[in-house]
Amino acid sequence: MNITNSFSPSAEFLRGGVLKAQIDTGNDFLGSSIDESYMDYVHPHWRQYQAPEPYQHFLLGLAYFVILVVGMLGNMLVIVTFFTTKSLQSPSNAFVANLAIFDALMMSKLPLFVVNSVVEGQLFGKIGCDIYGLIGSYSGMGAAVTNAAIAFDRYRTIAFPLDGRLGMKAAIGLIIFTWLWATPFSILPFFEVWSRFAPEGYLTTCSFDYMTEGKSTQLFTMTIFSWAYVFPLLLIAMFYSKILSHVREHEKMLKEQARRMNVKSLSQGDNEKSAEIRIAKVAISIVFLFICGWTPYALVALIGCFGDRTLMTPTFSMFPAIACKTVACIDPWIYAINHPRFRAEIQKKVPWLCIYSNDAKSSDNRSTVSDVSEVKSETA
Repeated sequence: MNITNSFSPSAEFLRGGVLKAQIDTGNDFLGSSIDESYMDYVHPHWRQYQAPEPYQHFLLGLAYFVILVVGMLGNMLVIVTFFTTKSLQSPSNAFVANLAIFDALMMSKLPLFVVNSVVEGQLFGKIGCDIYGLIGSYSGMGAAVTNAAIAFDRYRTIAFPLDGRLGMKAAIGLIIFTWLWATPFSILPFFEVWSRFAPEGYLTTCSFDYMTEGKSTQLFTMTIFSWAYVFPLLLIAMFYSKILSHVREHEKMLKEQARRMNVKSLSQGDNEKSAEIRIAKVAISIVFLFICGWTPYALVALIGCFGDRTLMTPTFSMFPAIACKTVACIDPWIYAINHPRFRAEIQKKVPWLCIYSNDAKSSDNRSTVSDVSEVKSETA
């Protein structure tokens, strides 16, 4: 599919007189310092704006550098802790480790953004833009469907604690599925079979093309919006609503039994159920972060494709990207803080983090019943 012409500095852009006015006044337009051959890939919409001030590039680069350091440290701690601690290698934790891998993948492209902010453009041109978009596509869609897998695992564990737990083979199969899920709409734009990756905002980042006019762009945008955002969220909402319904039924049953036995409560000894519900709360927190991180980006894509493009200023379009990177940064810290066994193991590996406290020991004991039962089910 040849769509290069639609990005060229064409009459569509020049007839507004914006570029001509900027040239006449001596003001730099967005991308004026970028090689003209690469500017052919930039949609005319972005070229009507003046170039950001150097301090804006500096602040964004600084913010992304902080996110890179904190996010890569957190995700690598989760990944290393999972693969080096046998007692943590349960199916449930495998999904969290997979989420950390996708988030670490998201972090891996941030050095390129920092360098791009220094040069105020794409240092490696078209291939750099394509690789940046490919990594973002895999990590974003992979994290979405992994959150759905976490929700499914929690539902099976809580609703069917005796015979519904996923084994390690089933978990690995689902993890492979998450990577396969992210592949089609990462590869298609990379090879320009359908859509493409194109610069956006300050032209230091790239995403799938949601700006080119035409039915093909609109169809691709709606397809990837459904594939990467709507479907995973529907699955997440369905599984967690079932979890909440099951918990309510469970509590109602305990109260009824307690009433018949003339005792105050039967729930105090239900340690395994309490541990599973606690872990489910952690998963819900991660899912909530995903919604906060990716909803703004989805809205920007829909506005760029179907809405009022006057809202799509370069600065406005950069904030959703920061949101999704921030979520990928804090995901592992949320999990490490809330999971006692992960917290204890991370504290052993990096004592200077000081994330493990004495009050975690009782929570660790409560989660032991759950972890042991998971290991037994895997080895049976």
